[in-house]
Parts: sequence; structure tokens; C-alpha cells
Amino acid sequence: MQPQALADGLLLLSHPPVYTLGQGASLEHLRFDPTDPAYELHRVERGGEVTYHGPGQWVGYALMDLRRHQQDLHWYLRQLEAVLMTTLGEFGLKGERLAGLTGVWVEGCKVAAIGIRATRWITWNGFALNVNPDLRAFEAIVPCGIRDRPVGCLADFIPHVCMSQVEPILAAAFAAQFDCTLKAVNLAQWLGEADGLG
Repeated sequence: MQPQALADGLLLLSHPPVYTLGQGASLEHLRFDPTDPAYELHRVERGGEVTYHGPGQWVGYALMDLRRHQQDLHWYLRQLEAVLMTTLGEFGLKGERLAGLTGVWVEGCKVAAIGIRATRWITWNGFALNVNPDLRAFEAIVPCGIRDRPVGCLADFIPHVCMSQVEPILAAAFAAQFDCTLKAVNLAQWLGEADGLG
């Protein structure tokens, strides 16, 4: 596939319960035996430590050609944080960055994690925004290797918020931040078109 042939895009997915380890992640941040079949665990190609994905969480896979934007991964991380902060702002919540850490917090609780990978300035992976997941799943790990900061979700602050409310706002914030137009597509169709480019 020719990387430049694929338009910038965002896949918003909700996963079944799974724990993922970034490339350099340490098993010491697991609070369970990694061979225990009760836990779905995968090492993935993003940066960062261990995290949890599951129902009630939007996982955004940003497929971007940074040559069309800025060839700077730190800039890109800050842009993803801005997308998440804008989304939270639409719900009346103040998302914050914490010095030296990646992600977005509300009142000291981490509500969004970011883990990226890029090859030849083409990105994949991206972020996870906790809308209304079962936060007990995070108790099995040290999320993102951060021991002294709790994990939270939008539902902690907006009790009846649901995934379908957040999806269009999150997509619009992404489109505005990266000055791109998003359209809803069938994932299988999109993947078929991408395969056909090469």
C-alpha cells in the first residue's frame, strides 16, 4: 500500500475486555498472572505501558500522515490531548494535562489515555476515552504505569452519559483539530478500499 494514498482517518471502536501492553511495557504493572486464561492480554505495537480496553470506552485509532501536518510526535500527542479536552468541554468538563504525563485528567482522575506508533510519519493507534466502563477492570493493572493517579470516566461526573452521545462530539473534535472531514464508513468496506490501494 502506498502510505500517501490513504486519507487521514479515525476509527472509533469499542472493544471486548482486553489488556494491552505497549512495546516497552513491564509485566510488573500487571496484578494478575499473565498466563491466566481468565485475562485477555496482548502485546501491541503502540508506545506506553499496560492499559485496559472494554465496553463503555471509545478507542480511537487515528490514521494520519503527519507529513501533511507536522512531523513531530510530541506535537501529535498534544493534538490528541486537545481533541479529548475539547470533547470533555462539550460536556461541561474541564480536561487537563499533567506535567510530564501523557493523557487527559478531570479533577485528578485520568479519563483518557494515549498510546501511539508511527512509521514513516504514518500513525496508528491513538487514544482511549473512558465514557462509562466498569472501572474495576483497571484494578488488575497499574494503568499506564502510574501508581498514584486514579482512573476515572465521564460517568463519574455525568451519571447518565452514554457512548452514543460522545461519539459524534469526539469525531467532530478530531475533525476540527486536524482540519479534516470525516464520514461514516463501513469498516470492512474501508479496509477493502485500503487493500486495493497497493
